[in-house]
This record gives sequence, C-alpha cells and structure tokens, in this order.
Amino acid sequence: MIAVLYIAVIIIGYLLGSLPFGVVIARVLGKTDIRNVGSGKMGMTNVMRVAGKKGAALSLIFDLGKGALAVVLANLVFKSVYATGLTTYPETAMLFAQIAAAFGAIAGHTWSIFLRFKGGRGVNTFLGGLMAMFWPAAIIGGAIMIIVGLISRFMSLGSITGAVVAFIMLIILNYLKVDMVGLYPHIEYVIYAMAGAIFIYVVHRDNIQRLVTGKERKIGEKTETEKVPTGTN
Repeated sequence: MIAVLYIAVIIIGYLLGSLPFGVVIARVLGKTDIRNVGSGKMGMTNVMRVAGKKGAALSLIFDLGKGALAVVLANLVFKSVYATGLTTYPETAMLFAQIAAAFGAIAGHTWSIFLRFKGGRGVNTFLGGLMAMFWPAAIIGGAIMIIVGLISRFMSLGSITGAVVAFIMLIILNYLKVDMVGLYPHIEYVIYAMAGAIFIYVVHRDNIQRLVTGKERKIGEKTETEKVPTGTN
C-alpha cells in the first residue's frame, strides 16, 4: 500500500513540475519561444531575457508553486489514508513522501514530458518544495540566491550558493534541535536540502566551467535569438 502511495505522489509531483509555465509566459509576454533564446531553458533567468522582470517574477512564482504544491498534495494523499483508519504510517513515511513528491516536481521541471523531456534546472522548484517543508530555510536560501545573483550578476552562482546556504542552515538547526515558529528541521529535510544542493551543482556544471573561464553570461546581457549554452534554472 505504501509503495503505491509513494508512486502516486511522485507521479503527481512530476506532472506538476512538467507544466511549462516559463514557455507560456515567454510566448504571452515576450512573443518568443524561449527554447530558441539564451540557454533554451524555461527558468526565471531565461524568461527575463525575453519577457523582462514581470515575466521573470511570474516564472519565479509559478515554479516555486509547483514544488510547494507537490509537497502539500503528498501530505493530503497520506493524510487521507490515515483518515480511513485502514492503516497507519510513522511520521518518517510522510516526511519521505514530501521529499519524493518534491523531487518528482524537480524532475518534471528539468525533464518536462510536455517539452520532449527538456526543461529548466529546477532551482526555484527545489526552493518551492523546501518552502512547504521548512519555509525559513527556503526564504534564507532564496534571499541569498537573489543577493549573490544581483551582486555578481551571475544567477548560476547565486543559485548554487543559495542551495548550499539552505542546506547548511538546516544542518545547524537540526544539530541544535531548534524549533522555529512551530516547525522542526527534521533530518529528512536535511537530506532533501543536501540532495537538492548536489543536484543543482550537477546541472550547473556547464555554468561553473564558464564562470571559471570568464565566459558565463551576466544578468542583463543582451542575447541573440538563437540558443547559446548559458543561463540558469
């Protein structure tokens, strides 16, 4: 029974994550197919290139929402089974269901079924999932991402730094057993943040290489309409 529930929340998360909001926003506001611009990704940074700050803000909200909603629905699925009285699961099972759903959403955003298994880099969807689990870490990580991105003008650097900071924050809070505003930093959340930070690092390998060689494109730099290998999430 529990295996079926895990499969269900992963599928739900994947389908939510696959929704190509960035592509739609770019077409509506920028009159452009984002897949033929800049990095070709459907994340916030590339949306900004063709749809401006308004489009980027909408992309951020929707991508955060995909991750958060996946976690919320995972909770509802497991709680509905609790309510029937047919079976009971330990808290750990529900926490891992949240993680499974969140990574399903990240996978959907990165390899969308609606875009022939292409997509973005999953940074904001990762933060959205964390927002629904332990929002203080998501807020701090997101703030660091934006601050570092704006100061350095490299959003790829901001994304990696923000994910690592969120992970470190959860490690510290879990070790100190800090209960923040009624939220507890479970070890499962630490695992999610660690795996998410590693994933974000891996999908930004090309960005890291260009950062080292000084070839990474900065925020606000003009881009040609053809696709070039750069960008973030």
